[in-house]
Amino acid sequence: MRAALVRSPNYKWWAFIAIATGTFVSVVDHGTILMAMPTIADHFDAELPTAQWVVVGYALAISALLLPMGRLSDIIGRKQIYVGGFVVYIIGAGLAGISQDLMPLIMFKVLQGVGSAMIQGVGVAMIISIFPSEERGKALGAHMSVVGVGAIAGPALGGPLVDIDWRLVFFVNVPAGLLVIAAAILIIDGKQFAQDGPRPRFDWPGAALSAGVLITFLLAMTNGPRFGWSSAHIMAGMLSFVVLLISFIWWEFRTPTPMLDLRLFKRKVFGLGVLAGWISFLGNSPIRFLLPFFLQPIMGYSPSQMGLIMVPGALCFVIMGPISGRLSDRYGWRKFNVGGMMLSAAGLLLLSTVTVHSSLGLVMGALVLSSMGMGLFNSPNSSSIYSAVEPNKYGVVGALTQLMRNSANVTSIAIATAIVTATMAAQGYPASLAACADSGGTSGVCEAFTAGLRNSALVMGCLLASGIVISFIKGDRPKEVPSPEQVHPQLEASQPD
Repeated sequence: MRAALVRSPNYKWWAFIAIATGTFVSVVDHGTILMAMPTIADHFDAELPTAQWVVVGYALAISALLLPMGRLSDIIGRKQIYVGGFVVYIIGAGLAGISQDLMPLIMFKVLQGVGSAMIQGVGVAMIISIFPSEERGKALGAHMSVVGVGAIAGPALGGPLVDIDWRLVFFVNVPAGLLVIAAAILIIDGKQFAQDGPRPRFDWPGAALSAGVLITFLLAMTNGPRFGWSSAHIMAGMLSFVVLLISFIWWEFRTPTPMLDLRLFKRKVFGLGVLAGWISFLGNSPIRFLLPFFLQPIMGYSPSQMGLIMVPGALCFVIMGPISGRLSDRYGWRKFNVGGMMLSAAGLLLLSTVTVHSSLGLVMGALVLSSMGMGLFNSPNSSSIYSAVEPNKYGVVGALTQLMRNSANVTSIAIATAIVTATMAAQGYPASLAACADSGGTSGVCEAFTAGLRNSALVMGCLLASGIVISFIKGDRPKEVPSPEQVHPQLEASQPD
């Protein structure tokens, strides 16, 4: 069966479907968990800074392991890492679902994050590898549409599941993951992604240092609101981050087979594309983390209703992703990158005006603008990043683009949580929304949380303004795009892999 598919002129789309199914499952999982967060926090009687670790622990594991898994897939095979990742993923999901305490739940979500790092580290790289370069934007746009559909299905499915039993948001990943494993084994041809020539050595010191850099940074960021930014714990964490970062950079320039070729950042399109993408996710992520806490306890919507409220914004993401991807193949990246950032910034600035008495239309309008901007921005920006690298580095660069998203998500949630808790503390309230449910959304704690939400949206909107400038400076795709090897022959010659 696989041999016939490989010979088919439509094989690239069959392989795309198999990979996209895995993407869909992982995105749906994220959306269902966000819908369950208020219920999980209430079930375990946990405050916001503690409950956030269900999301943060998962994202932290992904962020720490993305680069090593991406590079490992370049060496031993992308299909093997992808299938193995889903095995770990469904084990973690099943164990999380049967957890009887919050701490085991967080630990098993971390295990699920290990599997997700293996999945995300190779999924996009495989898609890029099977499509010709002139269709890169179309492929990435189609992938973004899958992400968008998953973003719709996640909240829409998560709401009813939470209404029945919040544990179902974990259990549903087991049969879905088994379906993805079967599709990958039957359809994906591992030889399509095989490394030519001798396999380079895996950079174990680089992998350990990169994981240490990310873990120390993200732990310091997420614990800053709890211990205080000037506390000894946080200062020690940031100092460790700086030391490990310097060590990582020194080692990657020294080793003949680096895990991540840092010379790639000398390429303007690559370096500024990664930075702009990180800022885009940094600015847009808090809105999706904080809004369930605003819509349910303060505005009084049920989890099922919250899921439907999220649908229009996600639908805009579905529509804009493939459109911008296809058009960027023809017209370049800049106009879509700049325009997307501007729309997202406008959505956050609109959200910065919300009050406990605001209409649902204002909230949904902010979501639509933010999602439309992300859909317009992401595919062309990712296409610009891949255009600057060689195919034998697609695995680690694909992992880097996913790391860009996950690390930004963790950092933005930490920043948003710090802003909200600081605002609530300044008004004399703890970081808990328990009193909102019985007050109809009018108690002082609800007012304080809403003020924190406004402040967070304003800060993130200003961050996106800097992304507009960076996207403009990055430049545009030339009319005749030379290959990366033509642009940087000395770099390719200097690397044995």
